[in-house]
Amino acid sequence: MRLRKLLAAALSIFAAIAFAQPAAADAIRDREYWLADYGFTKAWKITKGAGVKVAVIDTGIDQHPDLVGAVTAGVDVSGLGAANGQTPVGDNSFHGTLVASLLAGRGHDKNSGVIGTAPEATLLSASMAFGAGAPDTDEQVAKAIRWSVDQGATVINLSLTRNSADWPISWDQAFQYAFDHDVVVVAAAGNRASGTEQVGAPATIPGVLVVAGVDRNANASTQASTEGLTIAVSAPATDLVGAYPGGDYKIWSGTSGAAPLVSGLVALVRAEYPQLDANNVINRVIKTATKIDGQDYSNQYGFGLIDPVAALTANVPNVSQNPLGSLAEWIELYRAEAEVAAPAELSAGEGQIVASDPGGIDSTQWVPIAVYSVFGTLVLISVFRRLRRNK
Repeated sequence: MRLRKLLAAALSIFAAIAFAQPAAADAIRDREYWLADYGFTKAWKITKGAGVKVAVIDTGIDQHPDLVGAVTAGVDVSGLGAANGQTPVGDNSFHGTLVASLLAGRGHDKNSGVIGTAPEATLLSASMAFGAGAPDTDEQVAKAIRWSVDQGATVINLSLTRNSADWPISWDQAFQYAFDHDVVVVAAAGNRASGTEQVGAPATIPGVLVVAGVDRNANASTQASTEGLTIAVSAPATDLVGAYPGGDYKIWSGTSGAAPLVSGLVALVRAEYPQLDANNVINRVIKTATKIDGQDYSNQYGFGLIDPVAALTANVPNVSQNPLGSLAEWIELYRAEAEVAAPAELSAGEGQIVASDPGGIDSTQWVPIAVYSVFGTLVLISVFRRLRRNK
């Protein structure tokens, strides 16, 4: 199933169940409760993410005052936007700007405007379009991932969902390309308010750092999140203030906002531990997460709530593999089997005949043979009758 129609609906919820009220510019910073509540302001005493490139594959990043200097490169994979990826395109074109600001917003006038969780990380903007008239969105995502990797991104943020567990083969190749180049891919889990009761791709892809959403009281959100066995960690997803195209601001909710908060955390870890590969960066984020009700894991919170300070300071043993699974192994076990099965289904009759005794008739062909025999007999009777009338 293609992304196009599903994503148009999903993004409309992600972006702005938006509950999109305007927010006064002088109160913006005070509304970012997650910065202090989750320890980001303390984490910034260690690092603010300088030197790390994060790709935002979304609807484009507007040149908002709070994002001046944040975007260092861009591309448009939709054919509808500007070459630098900084023209919002498609349905919910404001979405990418909101996402980018939560990740790497710079604010303005010292203490005004939105500041992201990794305010010194740099952004790569890959603009894609959803909705009527947009190209194949599956292919847009695959193309954007490859471009992001080639531009040096070490983190990729995907605040989108297919609303289905499966994904196209082109994503096998694109995501594996990212993993092979040591990139951490962060994805939103999805929202119940958009009809996503269980996580959908890309949040179902092994190896992806999937983010669920909680409310201001750190409880799993009943609307601005969902559940699933691939969820890795949880982060704030309600009452989020973000930069909106045209120099404006909006309050919004959804895991589309929770994901960039975590992408920012990943950027902080990558900046503090440049020697760590992607597997160990992910491991550090999930191992230092705060457990909920003493549970090691749950399908609502994953391994727990993000803890930026612990992620940057805790003693976490190294791992040799991605703790969230291997896409390469999944492809070997499942995709190859599916690829063999598909052609066999399309040419079932021929396959069965080849596999049978060359001197006999495959028993599974008796029904079609009988049908053709009856049909042929009727045709012959009709011909004979016509000949007799002609005589």
